[in-house]
Amino acid sequence: MIIAKLVFPPLSHILNWKNIAPGFNKIGVIAILAAGITLLVFAMASKGDPLTAPKGIRNFGETIVEFIQNNVIMQTMGRDGLGWTPFLTTTFCFVFLMNISGIIPTFQMPGNARMATPLFLALIVWFIYNAVGIKHQGFGGYMKSSLFPPGLPKPLYLLVTPIEFVSNFLVRPFSLAIRLFANLMAGHILLFTFALMTDSLLKSVAWLKPVAVLTVAMLIFLTAFEVLVAFLQAYIFSMLTAVYIGSSAHPEH
Repeated sequence: MIIAKLVFPPLSHILNWKNIAPGFNKIGVIAILAAGITLLVFAMASKGDPLTAPKGIRNFGETIVEFIQNNVIMQTMGRDGLGWTPFLTTTFCFVFLMNISGIIPTFQMPGNARMATPLFLALIVWFIYNAVGIKHQGFGGYMKSSLFPPGLPKPLYLLVTPIEFVSNFLVRPFSLAIRLFANLMAGHILLFTFALMTDSLLKSVAWLKPVAVLTVAMLIFLTAFEVLVAFLQAYIFSMLTAVYIGSSAHPEH
């Protein structure tokens, strides 16, 4: 009887919802809210006298901008990359809000735990860093720096060049997307698993109900851990984006 209650639903039950409209479900709602909140916060933060000490929402917005500048841009691109502050700040905020929806009641699903959104973001980054490389180096110079690392014996290019092509132009965007997707999906499944175990234990025989204290404790721990994961994955995505753009604009010689 106890074992029969610990039955997991199919994976599709964890990941899918009925469409709100044709082709539009809760992931779409999360994405719109993430973009809207990001735009609203910085629109509100931009108001006020810039000569006065920041406070409230403006102080919050400036804190995020300074974090991106000091811990992402200056660490990867230097002062030349400060012009990318709006893009990288927006990217960080959007990815974080998409991630954190996994612990918000009603949503309870990270927006980036569906492959479509991380892949779309990664393709945007792929297009940008390739465009930056071509703009700064020219098409021929960019392809040369990407496919022919300097300092190698010429015969080795027969082996290295195909590897560099696959790595820089094919694998890089997918690795960026899969890293984000897989971490958020794993956390979501863990939370769902312990929530289901807690519910099953509370509905089981009396002597097993106290065991639910352990699963509740794990739920609390995993929820706090998912907040950290949401932040770290947004930071890592922004950091790698800055690295790719910086390396395209200023290749190593």
